[in-house]
Amino acid sequence: MNFEGLDHIGIAVKDIEKSNQLFEILMGQAPYKQESVDSENVLTSFFDAGNMKVELLQATAESSAIYKFIEKRGEGLHHIAFEVEDIYAKMKQFEADGFRLLNKQPKQGADNKLICFIHPKDTNGVLIELCQTQTEEKEL
Repeated sequence: MNFEGLDHIGIAVKDIEKSNQLFEILMGQAPYKQESVDSENVLTSFFDAGNMKVELLQATAESSAIYKFIEKRGEGLHHIAFEVEDIYAKMKQFEADGFRLLNKQPKQGADNKLICFIHPKDTNGVLIELCQTQTEEKEL
């Protein structure tokens, strides 16, 4: 069971409006979507980058992982997200392979995705996100 492909890279930012302006210049387009993800205490913006996306993430609360990340490391690359066909099966497979998951069940993420993260200590310091596009409401 392989990845379906690279879905997006996530970039932690302090000021999403200022960063949107910067990325509009860099990418030659405005974000196609902006949304709040209350479960993660973040505001997100998505830019189309061809066969993948760039996601900007701004913390909306000090309890947010993005807030803590920026306090510790500053703005920058936060995670790499891979699309999977069946997030439940992929999570089970990775746990069996010895990877530590940061959540035991998928969570509702931005852009109509179910998400799960793999601990960066198990992936050479890179936070890996698994994401599955929801085609219908699935009970978590």
